[in-house]
Amino acid sequence: MDGIAVGAMLRRELPPEQLRDAARALEAAGHDELWVVEDCFYAGGIATAATVLAVTERVRVGIGILPAAVRNAAFTAMELAALARLAPGRVVAGIGHGVGDWMAQVGARPASRLAALEETLETVRALLAAGRVTRHGRHVDLDDVALDLPPAAPPPVLAGVVRPRSIEVARRAADGVILPEGSPPAYVADVRARLGPGARVVVYAWAAPGQDRETLRAPAEEGLADPGDPRRAFLGDGDPLPSITVAGDPGACHDALAAFAAAGADSVVLVPPPDAPRALEGVAVPR
Repeated sequence: MDGIAVGAMLRRELPPEQLRDAARALEAAGHDELWVVEDCFYAGGIATAATVLAVTERVRVGIGILPAAVRNAAFTAMELAALARLAPGRVVAGIGHGVGDWMAQVGARPASRLAALEETLETVRALLAAGRVTRHGRHVDLDDVALDLPPAAPPPVLAGVVRPRSIEVARRAADGVILPEGSPPAYVADVRARLGPGARVVVYAWAAPGQDRETLRAPAEEGLADPGDPRRAFLGDGDPLPSITVAGDPGACHDALAAFAAAGADSVVLVPPPDAPRALEGVAVPR
């Protein structure tokens, strides 16, 4: 589809030893992007991204998301710089809050999640742009730090966020956003308007091309179960499933992607169900 990239998520449930075959198959199917996940306590995002980059030739590889609470800004920039030099133009980095319970579980819940995110985003982007950083903030504490091997072209650094205050942090400190599964086009359009021109908007969407979207109802409802989730106000009346999934016959998939494109998304990342992490392999990429 013109004007929008279509990608696929390599789910966290996929064992690392299966990454290479899965990545090759998804690239061969025509995906524009492949996205890896860093969730507790699965495989690490940098290691999996490096693996996918090494066995593919064309696709962009996104990292969604590195938690700011855990990832030291300088070391994050070092890792991303190495990937960007190894695969110029093919890396997209995502940094987010991290799940609060997980961050507490590993002893890394910051005093201010918003400050941790903003300081990390700003610092990582400055270092990747060959800047020299001294910063003594609430979360980031660096003294005269610069990368010895910065990339020739810094990769985009996006914020994996949902709520309005975090979207505002992304507007100030990131190159764009990653919106999670369950984000309807009306919400995407609202975020796009908040960010303004030039920002990159990536949207994850539950996907089952060629299958009944009912197969996605359980994970979709679970993902929107929080009554305080701001996206719920954009679902409208009736069944929300058609607006947040890419499923069904080619025409239905095309219409779903077109709705995201019209709302201002630059990329839609197809997310297979948790119990079928390799379900997108061998499936024609919907356009």
